[in-house]
Amino acid sequence: MHVTSASPVERRAREEMARHLIDIDVLTKEWAEAFRAVPRSRFLPDPFWAYDMESGRSDSVRRAAGEDAWARAAYANVPLVTQWDDGQHSGTESGARATSSASMPSVVAAMLRDLDVRDGMRVLEVGTGTGWNAGLLAHRLGGENVVSVEIDPAVAARASAALKRAGLDPLVIEGDGRDGWAPGAPYDRVIATAGVRDLPPRWLEQTRPGGIVLAPWGTHYSNQDAVVRLTVGEDGRAHGPFLSMVEFMKLRDQRLDWNRFGGHVRDFPGDADVSRTSLTPADLGDRYDTPNFVAGLLVPDCAHVLNDGPSGEPGDAKAWFFDFGSLSWAAVVFTPGDPEATVHQSGPRRLWDEVERALTWWIGVGRPEFDRFGLTVDGDGTTRPWLDGPENVLPSCRPLA
Repeated sequence: MHVTSASPVERRAREEMARHLIDIDVLTKEWAEAFRAVPRSRFLPDPFWAYDMESGRSDSVRRAAGEDAWARAAYANVPLVTQWDDGQHSGTESGARATSSASMPSVVAAMLRDLDVRDGMRVLEVGTGTGWNAGLLAHRLGGENVVSVEIDPAVAARASAALKRAGLDPLVIEGDGRDGWAPGAPYDRVIATAGVRDLPPRWLEQTRPGGIVLAPWGTHYSNQDAVVRLTVGEDGRAHGPFLSMVEFMKLRDQRLDWNRFGGHVRDFPGDADVSRTSLTPADLGDRYDTPNFVAGLLVPDCAHVLNDGPSGEPGDAKAWFFDFGSLSWAAVVFTPGDPEATVHQSGPRRLWDEVERALTWWIGVGRPEFDRFGLTVDGDGTTRPWLDGPENVLPSCRPLA
């Protein structure tokens, strides 16, 4: 590979990133050379937007601001937005929706570690993005062993150009990553860099028996994902555990469109049934908390969001739940100082009752953490989550029709 010489500032920032990733035990010795050799900064557009983990704000970073500021931001352990609004955005201000990014280096390192590649293996990457991850794989395995698929033509072209400038030559395909890339199959490893809600069967079809599919997977209950490592069997079925909590941009056709719920609540609370609950917002779980994830596993076809109340006080919140298959909805109003919250439920499906059953089940089995759960995926894409092994399939909290 060939990369144009880096300035002392960039070399220092790159080395500090690598040392930090080693210190937090995500960058292994097998990957350290690649992280030091393949410069993240050379795969970023001008401008990019650095995500502030505290405020949730994305701030633009431009080369014109100076080499020090550019290098610090490029090698910081934060996500970097590289495209807004599927490319329909211009200017330096943030857009409405982030649609392509460079993942946190710690997440990249952890997923490559968990991918467990060895020399000579062939890898399919779904979601080229900036091209940095494909570059790391190509540096480690050789470009002839890496295929990366990107759905956005502009993103694919920019990544290809960056890889070429770096002297790296994985095969970048412009196409729908759900389809994988059959001409390069079978693969030893498949890695997705976008969140999935329905795991595409073709990923399993194109993975050799004994191979691994590593993907951020979750449900529409929340935006939360968990990295799952699936081992594909001779029968085309795959099983594997959840490894870590993350949050990725979703495959484009699997994004949740909240507008679909616009007709669910015409007049709040209207004639909804009213009850009370002693559960609190903390019981529902926060962004990366296990109960939030488990509720999604046990309550299918349900989207939920927790909104802060107008007072801004702790405990002032309203949780909403919406059904995908009917106009059923539920809302739980939490009031500071009140030991019980007010529950409103409407429609044939009692969504809050299901969520409450899910959380009660989780508490009853000892509050297991997310890494005791796993997933089975059949050849047709059907999924079955489990606890402590594929034989212990989770119950559904949705009553049978």
